[in-house]
Amino acid sequence: MSTRLSALAASVALLTAFAVPAASAAPAASPTGPGSGTGAATVNLATNPGFELPSPDLADWGSIPGWNCTGGPAEAAVTTTAAHSGTSALTVTPANDDSTGECAQTVAVQPGTTYTASAWVRGAFVYLGATGTGQDVAPAWTETTSGGWQQLTTRFTTGPNAHSVRLYVHGWYQQGPFSVDDVRVDGPAPAPAVAAGSIPTTDKVVFFTVDDGWQRTPEAERFIADHHLPITAFPLPMPAGTDPDFFKRVTAVPGSSIQDHSVSHSDLSKLPLERQQVEICDARDAMTRLFGTAPVVFRPPFFTWNADTLQAAANCGIRTVLTADADYSWGASNIWHPGPLQPGDVILMHWTDTLATDLPRALAAADAAGLKPAGLIDYLR
Repeated sequence: MSTRLSALAASVALLTAFAVPAASAAPAASPTGPGSGTGAATVNLATNPGFELPSPDLADWGSIPGWNCTGGPAEAAVTTTAAHSGTSALTVTPANDDSTGECAQTVAVQPGTTYTASAWVRGAFVYLGATGTGQDVAPAWTETTSGGWQQLTTRFTTGPNAHSVRLYVHGWYQQGPFSVDDVRVDGPAPAPAVAAGSIPTTDKVVFFTVDDGWQRTPEAERFIADHHLPITAFPLPMPAGTDPDFFKRVTAVPGSSIQDHSVSHSDLSKLPLERQQVEICDARDAMTRLFGTAPVVFRPPFFTWNADTLQAAANCGIRTVLTADADYSWGASNIWHPGPLQPGDVILMHWTDTLATDLPRALAAADAAGLKPAGLIDYLR
């Protein structure tokens, strides 16, 4: 215990030299900097900032939409008693003396731009900060909120290469539970993602994409390996988490990648922007945890999307919302433009029990058109 208390004292001394306690923090300011632009709207970029949004279907049990908490459901839970506003707040009870109960999320930002982060907190020694900004940013913190709610506020200016930051909130060792509500990251949003059904190129290439992931067959895996096919996989988090090694193997060919397909495979065009952002960001986080690389492409379920989808995708760091212009799933051979396959066409398939025969049929159609499968991600950089 003495070690933890010594660490606490050292942390307080360090933060006192840099940070302003929330009770005396300056009021929020409008974002400034090259990225803000004249007339750029200031919006809250945090995902599920008030802890009011429901978990999507097929989400991990106990997950908090938009947030990743180190202690998982054993420590962090959405509670409906004494929220700062609305009906819900996040309450974290560190499970042991070695936990600070950190919860965090990745927020897409513009480079060279100033953002204001804030949150209402309750408890002792609660911290709010951001990493990955391109410079050191001391967190805002409070020694105690004396049983009530208190707002923490900090600001940061992103570096020239910063396109996302990691926003975090945590308590301190042996200081007990804390609560969080009404989180904000105020500043200009990233430009909306680009919608595409094909990839502009004069190279004689097509792109094989495979969705979902519920049926994974050794025959399809063997065909991909034998023909050295670059595959862009869009698995849902649940099947990907069930068999991550399979997806690693089938995307081992150079140019292959694993991208984002939402959490629940819902029609996102029927959901508000905030819930679309949860679907896309949580799937992004799942793919990043499982495979080590953050997706930059989103495949909307059912190919249904709207303007909110493009903005929600951008808020999750996604650059391209990709449909397709040919479908070779379940025995089909549909090309949605006149004539044979063309350079840059994106071909849709699914991880099903027919994929082992769908792949050679699509490959034969590409060969007949004088085209070769190529790595999608290589053409989007």
